[in-house]
Amino acid sequence: MAFTLFYDGLCPLCEKEMTHLIKRDKDKNIIFEDISLPDFPQRYPKLCLQELNARIHGQLDDGTMITGLDVTHKAWSLVGVSWLYAPLRWPVIRWFADKLYLVFAKHRYKISYWLTGKKRCESNRCNLK
Repeated sequence: MAFTLFYDGLCPLCEKEMTHLIKRDKDKNIIFEDISLPDFPQRYPKLCLQELNARIHGQLDDGTMITGLDVTHKAWSLVGVSWLYAPLRWPVIRWFADKLYLVFAKHRYKISYWLTGKKRCESNRCNLK
């Protein structure tokens, strides 16, 4: 099963999470797509870049798009650590977590700066390993 994860390759916090996911994705269940690459719109012409940039998106095998913390939970589940984000999907917590995630997504560059000292990745490119 392949899961396509669309992420912001210019966000330092996103870079850190993707780096950790890539290291754990031993079975290559996740296809990582950086929406900030110049050729992204040509490769995915039917996807709206503004929507993708507003919050993280993922595409299931059947073409269904999921967003926000559902993507995060799915990705971490595929690498064997679903327990890490499972509480954020519990009914009562889910509502609050989703609202907080939207605030995070909107202000991720500012939050990245507070936490890492960088608003965006150097040379407009993150160095995923």
